[in-house]
Amino acid sequence: MNSIKHENEEIMEDEKIELCCPAGNLPSLKAAIDSGADVVYLGFRNATNARNFEGLNFSNKDIGNGIEYAHKKGKKVYIAINTFPQFHDEKVWFESVDNVVHLGADAAIIANMGILQYAAETYPDLRLHLSVQGSSSNVESLNFYREHFNVKRAVLPRVLTVEEIREIKDEMSDFELEVFGFGGLCINICGRCYLSSYITGVSCNTGGVCSPSSFVSFENEGNELKVSLGSVVLNKYAPGEVTSYPTSCKGRYYFNGEELGYPIEEPSSLNVLEILPQMIGSGADSLKVEGRQRTRSYVSTMTGILRDAIDRYYDDPEGYYVDDKWMEQAAQTMEGMQTTYGSYIQK
Repeated sequence: MNSIKHENEEIMEDEKIELCCPAGNLPSLKAAIDSGADVVYLGFRNATNARNFEGLNFSNKDIGNGIEYAHKKGKKVYIAINTFPQFHDEKVWFESVDNVVHLGADAAIIANMGILQYAAETYPDLRLHLSVQGSSSNVESLNFYREHFNVKRAVLPRVLTVEEIREIKDEMSDFELEVFGFGGLCINICGRCYLSSYITGVSCNTGGVCSPSSFVSFENEGNELKVSLGSVVLNKYAPGEVTSYPTSCKGRYYFNGEELGYPIEEPSSLNVLEILPQMIGSGADSLKVEGRQRTRSYVSTMTGILRDAIDRYYDDPEGYYVDDKWMEQAAQTMEGMQTTYGSYIQK
């Protein structure tokens, strides 16, 4: 899918790396499609969704409308069922797989092996992708999922270098790889984190959220904005200071009266615009934007920027450059106003 344009040779649209963008509601889905996404990924409004935030996500009716909108424009919709059922509550996960099929989505993104087995056995024609929550980052693991569940693609965890992605692709040329290109980072095995359960009793692995909105509070204290999760104060922001997601991993904490800064993770955003040629050169089939919990404006802005960047690269690989305007616009959407290549260049 990643041929580079040669003299007298035109690159077909389906030969370009796929641009896969997030949506937390129907307006965001339409914004992504209209801004140049090849695929939109989304989730149900239940615990099967690792972004099960209150007020977000899709009813079955919304998904049906979204799929119809995307398909009319030649685009696709993938549905994420990327959390882990607990003891005796797997029914809703199975029903969600049923709904992926009945609604006509183009693929299901699944993390749990039991749910993958149900999907593979019940719907052998359903296209299955392994979620990043599956944390599969080597050929042996990826082959396991391909051989046992007929998985066609894996979303790789953000722990690999570009060269390691290339080595996987060299050994698995007929297996699709999806990599993150922009958005928030998670240091806890890409979402398989239980930190919030110590504060709220809920984690993204079970209830589908790492920071339930019903536990998040914002209070003004003098000139400062105090952000808390349950009884734990995560941050106090001075006027004009950039805020981060209200999650326990991105809190600034004190110990014995001494501020520790960000002892777990400093807020920053992955941004591969400057290394896009290397990302495409790795052989990855799909470039993913993180952020189903983000706004329609974020989805529209980042989809448009990455669409322009991908098209510019394929039009003239040797002459690819990053517009200052892209970086300025992207900076307005970033968490913490800092960018990183993550582990893509150096671990």
